[in-house]
Amino acid sequence: MSIEQLKDQIPDFAKDVRLNLSAIVNEDVLETQNKWGLLLACAIATRNNEVLAAIAEEAKAHLSPEAADAARTAAALMAMNNIYYRFTHLVGNKDYSTRPAKLRMAAIGKPGVPKDQFELWCLAVSAINGCGMCMESHEKVLQEHGVSADVIQAGVRYAAILQSAAIALEAAKS
Repeated sequence: MSIEQLKDQIPDFAKDVRLNLSAIVNEDVLETQNKWGLLLACAIATRNNEVLAAIAEEAKAHLSPEAADAARTAAALMAMNNIYYRFTHLVGNKDYSTRPAKLRMAAIGKPGVPKDQFELWCLAVSAINGCGMCMESHEKVLQEHGVSADVIQAGVRYAAILQSAAIALEAAKS
C-alpha cells in the first residue's frame, strides 16, 4: 500500500488528517533519512497495520537497511521504556524511580544512525505513547546536540499526524 492509497482510505470526516498527511510527506523540515526513519518508527508505534504498511513501503526507497532497523529499534525500545518510566513518574511511591530499571537498552548508545536522529525518533514515539518523562529526556538530549526547535516540533507533529491517521482509519470501521 502507498501513502496515496492510505490517504484515499481516510474518511471525509477526517479530511484535515488527510491534508496533514499530504503536507508532511511533501515538506522538507527534516532531511530524508531523518524524516523517513521517524515516520517508520511512528507508524510502528501507532499499531495500525494500514499506516505501517503504507509508511514502510515508501520508507524502503529512503532508508538504508541499518536506518530502517534503527527506526524499528526506536519503536521497540520506547514501547518498553515508555511504560516503565511513565509508571515510575506517575505512581505515588517515588521509591520506584530510585531503583535500577534493569532494562537492557544498549542500542540507544549505538543505534546505527546519528544520535540526534535516533533521539528525535525516540521522542516522537514517546509522544505517541504518552510518556512525559521520556519526552523530557529525549528533548533535552536533542537540545544538547543543537537540534532546532523547528526540527523537534516537526518530529512530534509528524507523530501526531500519523497517530491521527490511525485513529481515523479505526473510527471509520466503527
